[in-house]
Amino acid sequence: MSVLDRFRRGSPRDEGAAEDVPTRPTGYQQTASKLHSFNRYEIKYLVDELRVPQLRAELAARMENDPFSPRGGYPVTSVYYDTPSLRFYWEKIEGLKFRRKLRMRLYGSPHECTDDSSVQIEIKQRVNRVTQKRRIALPYGAARSWLDDRQDVGCDPSQRPFVNEVTTLIGNLDLRPIVTTGYLREAFVGADADLGLRVTIDHRIHGRDRDFHFASPAENRFTIPPKLAIVEIKANERVPYWVTDMTARLDMSVNRISKYCQSVEAFGLAPRSRLGAPELVMPEGIDAYAPTDVFRAVAAR
Repeated sequence: MSVLDRFRRGSPRDEGAAEDVPTRPTGYQQTASKLHSFNRYEIKYLVDELRVPQLRAELAARMENDPFSPRGGYPVTSVYYDTPSLRFYWEKIEGLKFRRKLRMRLYGSPHECTDDSSVQIEIKQRVNRVTQKRRIALPYGAARSWLDDRQDVGCDPSQRPFVNEVTTLIGNLDLRPIVTTGYLREAFVGADADLGLRVTIDHRIHGRDRDFHFASPAENRFTIPPKLAIVEIKANERVPYWVTDMTARLDMSVNRISKYCQSVEAFGLAPRSRLGAPELVMPEGIDAYAPTDVFRAVAAR
């Protein structure tokens, strides 16, 4: 059985589930795959890394660590697709009530990515204040042939509407890779009355604007000052009162930051906007370019 055939099969409980992920991944990939299709509210904050230990302690007191997230977090790397005129970027900057973007996402070390590695092809869209995500899993080689080379991809019949939508977007809008983003993510999940609550802390956000293969040895650049982390609070219906009290107590201010937009601006593909992080100014003696083994360097600390 080929790798692609294994991705098409799925488990019995997946039958009839629209745009489900037809695999049984392990580790943090299992957590990611469970979020295959959903609506939720997302609130983002920029937090000084010096405040993260206190934030982490408060979250740990009321939430559970993501059981599939190793200590120190897990790597997340994404390739974002856009039009030559950066349509998706400008829709975000202009605050359109309906907007979307297409990305390919890898959970795990990018250095170990091969054509057989599982990646997620995802449409993330915003409808008013609600975030919607739909995605499927594919082997990396098949995903690149589909998105980059415009070759048709085989899939389960239940996934065909999503595949057709992505194919149409790519063809009609002439989508191509624009930038990558990468970071280390810590994840906390709600329990008991807070089921559906998820809080993530993303560290050392970086990216590049070329050499888009996940395993490329090309250098990355910090796109947000490394002294800052992005905190996202995600809830299906409402954010618990204790969370809003915590953010007020820690003086956390809501920020409309977009990792994709930060990468676009960091590489001079568009002018800096008023949204997002402060300008990236590194301390004297520290280069803004991160080593390609940034994930290993952080995990070893």
